[in-house]
Amino acid sequence: MPVLRDADKMSFAQIEKAIAQFVEKARNRTLTLEELQGGTFTITNGGVFGSLLSTPILNPPQVGILGMHRIQERPVVVDGQIVIRPMMYVALSYDHRVVDGREAVLFLVRVKQLVEDPERLLLEG
Repeated sequence: MPVLRDADKMSFAQIEKAIAQFVEKARNRTLTLEELQGGTFTITNGGVFGSLLSTPILNPPQVGILGMHRIQERPVVVDGQIVIRPMMYVALSYDHRVVDGREAVLFLVRVKQLVEDPERLLLEG
């Protein structure tokens, strides 16, 4: 996979544009070796292929990979009532030599909050 560098400093529009450029380069087989090296964190989306849950495997020297899975309606309890809600599992694999487990869990909690309330991401970003 190509590495999107400094994504934390980009707007959503800039990230979307950069991804589109990588897609075009991949289709044209013009990705360079430099564009494929040096990543630190990966997001993988097996959900587009129907995966409900998996364990993403680290590609060293990366320190983490977040696996996102298929969104599927499921029964859940809300205020004592069973209701149908879209649910998605996420899985985080990380190098415990570099990332503390507590910090990894706090990261997952934050991802959950932002997925459940995407306005917050736009306002805080």
